[in-house]
Amino acid sequence: MKSTGIVRKVDELGRIVIPMELRKSMDIKEKDPLEILTDNGNIVLRKYSNSCVFCGEGEDIIPFGDKHICPGCFEKIKNM
Repeated sequence: MKSTGIVRKVDELGRIVIPMELRKSMDIKEKDPLEILTDNGNIVLRKYSNSCVFCGEGEDIIPFGDKHICPGCFEKIKNM
């Protein structure tokens, strides 16, 4: 992981603010869903997407590791 050098305190309700510069660089907009993961004692925030990483299709998505793939792209990969 890469350090940003940004430090924020957790408020009394357990919230933190993601700085505007970081939201802009990661294309995170107001109301965007973020997925919360843990990794070896770290908390990781990731922009949530439930669509195919290859074609953007959003129906009948198949989890593939930590990514999502549609059946059409899954078949193409399987047949490679």
